[in-house]
Amino acid sequence: MSVLTKEITNHWVTIRPWLTIRNEREYDQAVKRLNGLLDEIGDNERHPLYGLLDTLGTLIQAYEEKHYSVPKRSGGDMLRFFMEEHALAQTDLPEVGSQGVVSEVLNGKRELNLRQVRALAKRFHVSPAVFI
Repeated sequence: MSVLTKEITNHWVTIRPWLTIRNEREYDQAVKRLNGLLDEIGDNERHPLYGLLDTLGTLIQAYEEKHYSVPKRSGGDMLRFFMEEHALAQTDLPEVGSQGVVSEVLNGKRELNLRQVRALAKRFHVSPAVFI
């Protein structure tokens, strides 16, 4: 065993529980750890543990994609969901446009554009991918 392999092995024994998600229990622990890191680090990319936060988020996403099927929803469907969750009316969404534009999006007559997607993602604190 090389010196490098031995050093990595020693560190891996310590960090493996943080980066291994093989079952529901480990998934739940990973989500709790990620939430704790998010509370401490937020979006500070200069924080020394930001890489860990990013990696853990990627591992959780991979586990979710493999184990939880999520039906495809349109941007309008997701907008409707967030409107209901936040008790918003069509007129409460100036970042989308007028009440008429919001209505067209909700009825599937119009797609959200990139500007609208970015604004909604920021407003609801979610990934823009939610609306795409």
